[in-house]
Amino acid sequence: MVKTKEFTLIDLEDIKLFINGEWVTAESNSFFSLKNPSTGEIVTEIPRGGRKEARNAIEAASTAFPKWAALTAYERADYLLKLKDLMLDNEAELASIMSIEMGKAYSEARGEVKYAASFLTWYAEEGRRIYGETIPASVSNKRLFVVKQPVGVIAAITPWNFPLAMMTRKLGPALAAGCTGVVKPASQSPLSAFAFAKLVELAGIPNGVVNIVAGATGEISDEIFENPEVKKISFTGSTEVGKKLVEKSAPQLKKLALELGGHAPFIVFEDADLEKAAEGALASKFRNAGQTCVCANRIYVHEKVKDDFAKILVEKVKQLKIGNSLDETVQIGPLVNEQGVQKVEEHVLDALAKGAVVLQGGKRYGEKGCFYEPTVLGNVTKDMKIMKEETFGPVAPITTFKDDQEVIREANDTIYGLAAYLYTSDISRAVKVSEALNFGVIGLNDGVPGTAQAPFGGMNQSGYGREGGHQGIKDYLEEKYISLSL
Repeated sequence: MVKTKEFTLIDLEDIKLFINGEWVTAESNSFFSLKNPSTGEIVTEIPRGGRKEARNAIEAASTAFPKWAALTAYERADYLLKLKDLMLDNEAELASIMSIEMGKAYSEARGEVKYAASFLTWYAEEGRRIYGETIPASVSNKRLFVVKQPVGVIAAITPWNFPLAMMTRKLGPALAAGCTGVVKPASQSPLSAFAFAKLVELAGIPNGVVNIVAGATGEISDEIFENPEVKKISFTGSTEVGKKLVEKSAPQLKKLALELGGHAPFIVFEDADLEKAAEGALASKFRNAGQTCVCANRIYVHEKVKDDFAKILVEKVKQLKIGNSLDETVQIGPLVNEQGVQKVEEHVLDALAKGAVVLQGGKRYGEKGCFYEPTVLGNVTKDMKIMKEETFGPVAPITTFKDDQEVIREANDTIYGLAAYLYTSDISRAVKVSEALNFGVIGLNDGVPGTAQAPFGGMNQSGYGREGGHQGIKDYLEEKYISLSL
C-alpha cells in the first residue's frame, strides 16, 4: 500500500522557516522546488532563507542560551525525552515525509526515525553524566577544580541521506550539554527538519533553543562561519566541502566536527560464513539504495570463495523489491536526484569498458523517477572509477585477493577512512585485521555497526571528531580550570 501525502506536522502548501519559536517566511520571498525522486513530481516549494534569516536564527539561539544552559541536566533531559516520545508517536508520518522528499524506502525510513530518537534518549541520559573533577594541589592553601560548561551556540549542517538521524546525532548532545543551535538542513530533504521543528514546538522547548533555516546554502554557511556567536559547527557531507569549511573556520578558530566521505572496503575471507557475509554486504551496500557514507564500496573476496559468495549475493539482490519509496513493501527506492543516477551510470559504464561484467542489474529502472537497478559487478579491478570514488548508488563491485597482507594494503589504499567491514571465523585474524585497517568504524562480521551509544567518525580525509557514544558530547563542552587560593 502506498501512503498518502496528508500530513499534520507540516503544511505542504505553506512551508516556513522556524526561528525563535515562530514560523516565518524568507525575506527574499523566493522559493526552490522540492521534487519526489520516485515520481519526478514537485512536492512543495521551500522558502529560500539567506544570510538575514541565518543571522536572526543565531541571534535567537544566542539569546536563549543563558537560560537553557542554566537549566539542570535533569530538566534538559526531560525535554529531550519528551521530544523522543513525540518522534516515536509520529513515526509513520515522519517516515512518509522522508520518503517523499529524498526517496528512502518507507520501511527503512521508519527505522531511521527510531534510530534518530535513540540519540535523544542516549544524550538525555549522557547529559546527566557530565562530570567535573578535583585535582590534588601542590600546596596546602589551594584547591583545584575542573568544571565543564556548554560551548554556546552551535550550528548543525546536516546531509540529505539521513535527514533525521544526523540532526538528532548533532542536536541531542548539544542540547543535553546546554548549548542552543541552528540547523541548516540539506536542500534535498528539508521537510524532515521542519517536521522535527514542529515536534520541538510541541515538546515545549523554549523559543530560540532550536532554529531551522533552509535556503541559499552559501549565504547561510557564510553567516554561520562569520558570526562570532557561533562557537561550534558540526558538518556531515563531502570531503571537498569539508576542506572548504576548515578554511572558513580558521579566522575565528571555531570548533569543528567533520563527518565526511568514505569508500568502505568489505572483506570476505576464505573462512567466513558466506551466507552471513552476503547478508552483511546486502545490508551495508543497499541500505538507502547505496546512498550512505559507510556503504560497502569495494567488496574484496578471497579468490577461493569468490564464485560461491557472488552466487549467494546475486540471489539475494534479485529478491530486492524496487519501486515507489512510499510503498511499504519496497526495499530499494530511487536515488535522490538525476545527478545521482548519472554518477552511478558513469561508474558502471567505466567498469564495463575496463573489463567488468554485470552479474545482476546494471541499468536504470522504470520510465519515470530516479531509479537504478540493484547491481552486482564481477571481474572488477583497481583501475576502475568505482574502486576509487564514492558511487553513492546500489552497485556492489566484487574483486578478489590472495592473502591477508594484500587485502589490508588494498583496503587502506584510499584517502578515506570512515568505515570498513570484514568477515572471518578466525578470531586472531579478526583482531589483527581490525587493528590494521585505517578506518574509524569497523564492522566485524557486522554489516550495520552504527548505534547511538558508540562513537562514529573517520580517519584520514573522512574527517575528525566523533558523534555518538559518550565521546559525542565532549565537543559541545569547554573544560574550565579553577584554582582556589584559601
